[in-house]
Amino acid sequence: MSTVAVIDYGMGNLHSIVKALQHAAPEVDVICVSDAEAILQADRVVFPGVGAIRDCMQALNQSGLADVIRQVAESKPLLGICLGMQALLTDSAENNGTPCLAIIDGHVVHFPEALTDIDGNLLKIPHMGWNQVHQLHPHPLWENIPQDSRFYFVHSYYAQPNDAAVTAATTQYPDAFTCALAQANVFAVQFHPEKSQAVGLQLLKNFLHWDGHV
Repeated sequence: MSTVAVIDYGMGNLHSIVKALQHAAPEVDVICVSDAEAILQADRVVFPGVGAIRDCMQALNQSGLADVIRQVAESKPLLGICLGMQALLTDSAENNGTPCLAIIDGHVVHFPEALTDIDGNLLKIPHMGWNQVHQLHPHPLWENIPQDSRFYFVHSYYAQPNDAAVTAATTQYPDAFTCALAQANVFAVQFHPEKSQAVGLQLLKNFLHWDGHV
């Protein structure tokens, strides 16, 4: 039986992601762990997170899990979700600037103030709720997910990778921003697949059967 480790570093609704993974692929052993050896021995790894990036990075650095995630990113399929996606980049503007894991070159920035739609209506920050995800190129994690499917978002910051080629999908609010990243065996999403009903479960199922190759 293959195993997937959900990294527990004290941040994130781990219960919901674990339940979603179990539902997506009952034949896979899902473990929620903070132990470095267990994470490194798993076949695949999920890096979730909610909250502030400063607290996230502090927890990862103090526990030694920052280096573990960097090792995982070099060796096996890794899925970053929400804050877990943002932490993969070089740094974030949140909390007056926070160094991140630097696995993917780029920065995390805040939505501009006073965002408006095409009719001049003020858009709320955080960006919260269902929005379309536009796939930019084929990837195993998009299998059986229709183009422009709606996923569930909750965030005030978003990724700006230095290399546009690693952007796997975009969402508009109101302009297009990167909502998914793909780099070798690493895939990361700003939205919450565990809260995105059928298409979210499909993405998780795809990840749980992905060998890390595109």
